[in-house]
Amino acid sequence: MSEKIQKVLANAGLSSRRQIEAWIQAGRVTVNGRIATIGDRMTYHDTVCVDGREIKLIKSKNQKSRVLLYHKPEGEMCTRNDPEGRPTIFERLPIIRNSRWICVGRLDFNTSGLLLITNDGELANRLMHPKSEIEREYAVRVRGEVTPEILTKLQKGLPLEDGIARFHQIVDAGGSGSNHWYHVVVKEGRNRLVRRLWEAVGFTVSRLIRIRFGIVYLPSGLRRGQHVELAENEVADLESFVKS
Repeated sequence: MSEKIQKVLANAGLSSRRQIEAWIQAGRVTVNGRIATIGDRMTYHDTVCVDGREIKLIKSKNQKSRVLLYHKPEGEMCTRNDPEGRPTIFERLPIIRNSRWICVGRLDFNTSGLLLITNDGELANRLMHPKSEIEREYAVRVRGEVTPEILTKLQKGLPLEDGIARFHQIVDAGGSGSNHWYHVVVKEGRNRLVRRLWEAVGFTVSRLIRIRFGIVYLPSGLRRGQHVELAENEVADLESFVKS
């Protein structure tokens, strides 16, 4: 039975569906020697190559879904290779055979906190898809005096260069002066969204830590640069969460 190319490759743990679709549009994917296009279908018996390299397909039903929680420190990239030679998160992850790790969304170079890493491209796609509107919670330290009026603006919505955005929740987490913390919740994965919203009201973010992604929280004892793997029942709970 044939399936869309991006679904087959995602099931094989190559990357997320969205990333694979971008590869197809760029002409980087071939099936049985022919350049693939969006909408093409294939089976697990076809020969598929990305950038000329043949991909050994693994049926998703035979592949155990794994999820790592990684505590990203500041100063690491979420890409596999950085042209500037900066360290990447993948350098710290365990070796996985017959598959590869996929980062669920990204945190920028100066942001730390929770990252979900999986070998399941379909799960990664559902977690990242804009329609899912999964909550991301951050601890934010800002400089300056934040008035109630400013907090109201941040929750009502502000125009950014890529459209209106807002915090769905803001909680004062204490502190004063240059060490005042807030917990904020967004439902989008737009680039630098939390920082840009604060900048839109004239404030600079001095620390930014992601502490929750959907139903998954950053474990309190997990040190920066370390990871922990979810148990099978916890992976099942996560899969049920994104299907609900």
